[in-house]
Amino acid sequence: MTSNPNAGDGSADEPVGGAPLRAGPPQDPPETEAERRKRRAVFLRELAEARELRERVQPRRTKERRMREAMRMRTFRI
Repeated sequence: MTSNPNAGDGSADEPVGGAPLRAGPPQDPPETEAERRKRRAVFLRELAEARELRERVQPRRTKERRMREAMRMRTFRI
């Protein structure tokens, strides 16, 4: 039906009544290059810390997994 020139294609994404759809709070002003670099430095620092922690914890997990596997295998011996 093409008699209504203001009608869209019927998708739910379109606002009803012709008013623009605004979801969420108003956007913040764009951040400066210095702020972006500072946030990036913090992120990379935390990422490196997480990798170090993972490397430190991983051998323990491997050993525990090996011990559990050995216990499981012992339970099936006759």
